Amino acid sequence: MLNDKKIISAIINRDEQMLAFVVQKYSKLLWKIAASILVNAASVQDVEECVADVFIHLWQYPEKYDSDKGRLSAWLSVIARSKATDRYRQIIRKRELPIEEIIAESPVYAEIATTDAECEKLLSCIGELDGIEKELITRRYYYEQKPAEIAVVLDIPKKQVENKLYYVRQKLKKRMENQEGEVSHEKI
Repeated sequence: MLNDKKIISAIINRDEQMLAFVVQKYSKLLWKIAASILVNAASVQDVEECVADVFIHLWQYPEKYDSDKGRLSAWLSVIARSKATDRYRQIIRKRELPIEEIIAESPVYAEIATTDAECEKLLSCIGELDGIEKELITRRYYYEQKPAEIAVVLDIPKKQVENKLYYVRQKLKKRMENQEGEVSHEKI
């Protein structure tokens, strides 16, 4: 019977049939992990390349697997999550939109800000958010990712994503109200 140590030992000894066995055995699992992170951001080809990168990593660095720390499937899953997250960031960086375009294209933002002045206020308030807050808002309301999907990508619990989104929305609402108060006060 094959166990993880035997599989890794065979791959260290450059047994291509063993690698083919691992590819066949774990492809579906790794595909699900990569696809869950790359959803709404990448093509099927990007997901395939990400999964292939995991197997290339296994072939190049089989000695990095430590059976005392967990199963081979868990180790490959961690690599898949890492590679998919890296690829997601690359894709987003390449097509990063100015916040103005996000507001213009998002139906959620359109509901919040119905006038140009409100769009300006919202834009200003979003600009004041820190990096993680902006990422949460963008993923949730522009890419329309569910909190569970965001949790996988950011590697934080779903409940924490939901809580952060709630607090960021409250923060934006309060900032918009404060800006409204400042504008009214300036007119007086």
